Amino acid sequence: MVNNEEYAGEIILKTFNSQILQNLKDADCDSVLIEQFFNLEKENKISEQIKLLKKHKTKLLDNLHKYQKHIDNLDFLIFNLEQTKK
Repeated sequence: MVNNEEYAGEIILKTFNSQILQNLKDADCDSVLIEQFFNLEKENKISEQIKLLKKHKTKLLDNLHKYQKHIDNLDFLIFNLEQTKK
């Protein structure tokens, strides 16, 4: 039989895990990364979780920089076109 404190603890843990899951999805983590993250949590491997998240962050930053270059190229073309228009 589960007492009220254990039940409350389970509810809090489920709520916390669902918030983490939503945060991971919002950070564009795919299902494989999410599964890895929670498997590491079950094994209490916090350092490995951090490494996993930092690796994903690096991937996102690389994409950000790639798209920033695209935007810079478009800005350059727009600027040149506007100059020829004058």
